[in-house]
Amino acid sequence: MGELMLEFCGEWFDPAQAENGFDIGREGELAIDDNPYLHRRFLRVTHEDKIWWLSNVGSLISATVCDSGGGVQSWLPPGHRLPLVFPTTSIVFTAGPTTYEVTAQLTDAPYHEVRSEDPESGATTIGAISFTTSQKQLIVVLAEPMLRREGTGLSEIPSSADAARRLGWATTRFNRKLDNVCEKLDRIGVKGLRGGPGLLATNRRARLVEYAVASRLVTPADLPLLDLKDDA
Repeated sequence: MGELMLEFCGEWFDPAQAENGFDIGREGELAIDDNPYLHRRFLRVTHEDKIWWLSNVGSLISATVCDSGGGVQSWLPPGHRLPLVFPTTSIVFTAGPTTYEVTAQLTDAPYHEVRSEDPESGATTIGAISFTTSQKQLIVVLAEPMLRREGTGLSEIPSSADAARRLGWATTRFNRKLDNVCEKLDRIGVKGLRGGPGLLATNRRARLVEYAVASRLVTPADLPLLDLKDDA
């Protein structure tokens, strides 16, 4: 079987050392944080039938799981599991105001990324939609703490008021553009950005950051957008 290692904040963990599954949460083999919003045991890594599995054993929080290039992205809600099959997998989740990232490294992975370069254009396109500069600024300002950190770890998602102030916008303008961005991504199937059974629309900022960072919709190279004014 391929060897799986997990990295968080520069520290490495070996799930194979845990006989009954490797738990991630406030407690467990990988004790992330004493954050009261985080489950005691949230994610569990197990090895079954020659495959490594990531299971959400919590009851409220979901995780965003993505290959290193951002081409394959899944939303892992409570009670579900998915296989870890890429050489590098990013696992991003939010508890309260804090977002965390854990990286999984798998040797002899059964799947590998095949990348192709997209031609440069004036707008950022994902799927069949594009974002204006101001919409991209909104995504970047929410993800800024994660984009500025080094390696994996944790970061704080700014409030709508703080993010609007950072851009020099009125909060009403920020919220209107946040509605537009979430609606665009919801139309192409990104889950967790709209209200519904078991979902809170108030959590959409966290979900947007998770998706944008994990899928590489925004990267540290986009940070200069925060210095532009009015779709410059």
